[in-house]
Amino acid sequence: MLEFVPLPLIDDFLIKYNVGQAVFALFALSLLAAIPLKSRKVLSLNTILFGLLFLVVVAMGAPAHFAYLGVALLVIAPLLYTTASR
Repeated sequence: MLEFVPLPLIDDFLIKYNVGQAVFALFALSLLAAIPLKSRKVLSLNTILFGLLFLVVVAMGAPAHFAYLGVALLVIAPLLYTTASR
């Protein structure tokens, strides 16, 4: 009896992307999730976390341009945090 197992389908879809692209997709989704909270501090803390994560992802084998994105996020996010009122 053959059962439907979706794992090969998911694997074939995800094999086209690297870890950096997956983390970038998570970053975009987390920004969209943080916007309804209307808190720039939460948004900046999220950005700091993903900036550090992008630097770690490059050490895991992702392309180097994700490190540049991580450094840019680590420069911009503390400025956003200090200007946040709540």
